[in-house]
Amino acid sequence: MPRYGNTMTLSLPPFTRAVKWLVILNAGIYLLEALLGVTGVVSGATVNAALGLVPVAVVHGWLWQLVTYMFIHNGLFHVLFNMLSLWMFGGMLESDWGSKRFLEFFFFCGIGAALVTIGISYTHVLGMSPLQATVGASGAVYGILMAFGILYGDQEIFMFPLPFMIKAKYFVAILIFVAMAGAITDVGGTANFAHLGGLFFGWWYVKHGPRRGMGLNFSERYYGLRNSYFKWKRRRAARKFEVYMRKHSDDPQRQFFDEYGNYRGHEEPPKKDDEGKSGWVN
Repeated sequence: MPRYGNTMTLSLPPFTRAVKWLVILNAGIYLLEALLGVTGVVSGATVNAALGLVPVAVVHGWLWQLVTYMFIHNGLFHVLFNMLSLWMFGGMLESDWGSKRFLEFFFFCGIGAALVTIGISYTHVLGMSPLQATVGASGAVYGILMAFGILYGDQEIFMFPLPFMIKAKYFVAILIFVAMAGAITDVGGTANFAHLGGLFFGWWYVKHGPRRGMGLNFSERYYGLRNSYFKWKRRRAARKFEVYMRKHSDDPQRQFFDEYGNYRGHEEPPKKDDEGKSGWVN
C-alpha cells in the first residue's frame, strides 16, 4: 500500500508468472499431502523423511532434498505465510528481473539455506541434529525479503492487521532480529538457521552476484571455454597438417597456417590492372 501525500491508496503486488506457478505448485503439493495423510496412504512423517531436508540423508546421496524440501509444508498457516510473502515481495522482483533470473534467485537462496542448515546441524550447537527434518520455502522467502529490503528499502509496507506502515528496510531488520533470536533461544530450531541462511544468500546475491544473473554469466563462461577448446584443437590439427605439407611440398616455406588455424598456401601472382580473376573484363 503506497502513500501519496497525506492519503494512502491500496494496491496489490503484481501476480507474475513465476510467482504464480510457485504458489500453485506449493498449494497443490500441500493439498495432495493433506489428502494422502487423511486417507492414510502416506503419513506426514514419511513425506518429510523422503522429501524434506534431512542432513544425514543428503550427505548420503539424497541430493533431491536440497530442492524438494522447499515445497513441503507443515500446517496451513505455514504454507499461507510463505506464499503470501512470496506473492507480496516476489512479484516486484520478478517484474524487474524477469522470470528466469527470479527463479534462479529463488532456488539459489533456498539451496543456500539448505546448505547452511546441513552445516550447522553437524555442529550439534543448540540441540541441532542431522537427523532432524526441515521443510518449507522459508529460506527462499527470507532471501526474497532481504532482496526487497535492499532494493526497495524506502518503500512503505502496511503491517496488516496492525494499523501502521513501516519502511521495507526496517521490516527486514525486524525479521533478521526475530530469526537470530529464534536461532539462539529455540533449542533444536533448524528452521531458524534456514531463515538466516536464506537472508545471507539473498544479501550476497544482490550485493555480489552477477548483474544479469548467474545463469547468463555461467553460459558466457561455458561458451568462452568451449570456443577456446575448439580453437586449440584447430591449431593442433593445423600444425600436424603443416608438417605433412612441408614434407610433400616442393616449396615448404610457402606452406603455412595463420594463428586461427587457416591454411595459407602458394600465393597467387599479382593481377594486372586490366585483368580480372577469370581473364576478361566485362
